[in-house]
Amino acid sequence: MMPRITAVFGAFGLLGFGPTVGLSAQSLRVPYETFTLPNGLQVILHEDHSVPVVAVNTWFHVGSSDEQTGRTGFAHLFEHIMFMGSEHVPTGEFDRLLEAAGADNNGSTTEDRTNYYESGPSNALALMLWLDSDRLGFLLPEITADKVDLQRGVVQNERRQSYENRPYGLAEENILARLYPPDHPYHWPVIGSMADLSAATIEDVRGFFRTYYTPNNATIAIAGDITPGEARRLAERYFGDIPRGPAVARRSPPVVRLDADVSATLEDRVQVPRVYDVWHTVKAFGEGDAALDVVANILATGRSSRLYKRLVYELQIATDVVAFQDGSRLDGKFELWATARPGHDLTELQRVIDEELATLARDGPTQREVDRARNTFEAQFLSRMERAGGKADQLNFYNYFVGTPDYFQKDLDRYGKVSPTVVRNSVRTYLTGAHRVVLSVVPQGKPEQAVKQRATP
Repeated sequence: MMPRITAVFGAFGLLGFGPTVGLSAQSLRVPYETFTLPNGLQVILHEDHSVPVVAVNTWFHVGSSDEQTGRTGFAHLFEHIMFMGSEHVPTGEFDRLLEAAGADNNGSTTEDRTNYYESGPSNALALMLWLDSDRLGFLLPEITADKVDLQRGVVQNERRQSYENRPYGLAEENILARLYPPDHPYHWPVIGSMADLSAATIEDVRGFFRTYYTPNNATIAIAGDITPGEARRLAERYFGDIPRGPAVARRSPPVVRLDADVSATLEDRVQVPRVYDVWHTVKAFGEGDAALDVVANILATGRSSRLYKRLVYELQIATDVVAFQDGSRLDGKFELWATARPGHDLTELQRVIDEELATLARDGPTQREVDRARNTFEAQFLSRMERAGGKADQLNFYNYFVGTPDYFQKDLDRYGKVSPTVVRNSVRTYLTGAHRVVLSVVPQGKPEQAVKQRATP
């Protein structure tokens, strides 16, 4: 999984790099300090005085994978509720105070975590930490039925916009339901279902907060123009008295595999059909994760990629093609989709997709293709290392997924080990040699445009 990070070159002692943007061993470091408060809250500090900016990034180790069947969507719903005011910060004041200080903030939810972040002038650090501590330590009394109902409506409307009323918006939900069994934590989308959101009670929401929004289930990364001693003093002052919560017990997901290909057709309000191919692969940082990123790049990134050249440029039977490896904490999937041009059906597209996969599995890529992919990842990796907020989030990301905040160089090194042979073997193991979900999304009333039969690669 390529990192979502930013940094400043001068802050890391970054060495020069050669024709393939290669970095010498141990050349990329993000120095940090870490400590844990008695209540279990871990704090990560990164000092960088390049610009007078500071970022505070809080990860709660809870995502949609921690939800229960019948109560999905809670993690994302709670992300919204966290912005509805706490005991000492009325609704709307959180944003107003930060904006007055020249800072901004936001949050996001995935299957594996929920994060909240602020970024602004370094003299706003105390304000950021106080605001975050108030909604961690003093939110519960402010969780009212009216607030829950309001945010429930906001999330349901968000689901309508992003899923029900968006072209191809229901595809991912349909794929997850077929890729994972009902008892797997990744069986449902992060946003949850309409029925579960409607069924959520105020006690359900309060119980979710008591279980997961605790100091011992969170990590705060503070990065930028800080003095570690002062940052530690502020963290202790604002978070030290918040009581520890119960230990979080997580279930072990069942082993996931498809014993046969799964094909399905979804009729949607779309003008042209689209085909999705999705395989189980490996989780983030697992063996093969980086190689599959390279596979996706070779297949569908840029106009020189194999599927773009065949489908879009040469045959002109598709308008776009996308591929990516999606490694998460518990499992991973490789997803590929292509949208047909008017007048073409998905059987044509699927045939070309299978041909290109078979060729890549048989012959492997050229060294030039692998170098191009690696150069792209390395350039993106470094270009994202420009802001304190990105570094703070990535420190949290590495800390949660691999157990150490400064994994930057080791992450980048994974891509340096990918060779044409590794790519070929990855395609054989995870794509052509495995079963997949094939979902055809077609215009309503036109099921004949779906994939009728797939040639075996």
